[in-house]
Amino acid sequence: MPTFNEGRHPAEFLLSEANGQRSRGNITIGASQTIVPGQVLGQITASGNWVMHDPAAADGSQTAGAVALYGAVTAAGATTQISAIVREAEVNGKTLTYKAGLTQPQITQIATDLAGKQILVR
Repeated sequence: MPTFNEGRHPAEFLLSEANGQRSRGNITIGASQTIVPGQVLGQITASGNWVMHDPAAADGSQTAGAVALYGAVTAAGATTQISAIVREAEVNGKTLTYKAGLTQPQITQIATDLAGKQILVR
């Protein structure tokens, strides 16, 4: 019998959000990205584009600031828009997707960064 692995569903991580979907915003995903629902994102300061959060970066993406509601794949030199949680929400930290290899202190820092946007990691 074959085994099937089900990926994350859009908004699966979302516990609650502000009335009227005020928690959501349209964001631009930068080039060469593979984003899944629930991916923690950081914003590149120079371009304003959002990419996978990377605590080792020095371009602005080292600060977590949003969580992707939907997945997106962009090619080199291409961008796309998706909806993301950008403010006033509660999310399930066990269903968020982080960059591989992060330490517990780095994950704790992500929760602190997101709390600055009133996104509470539970």
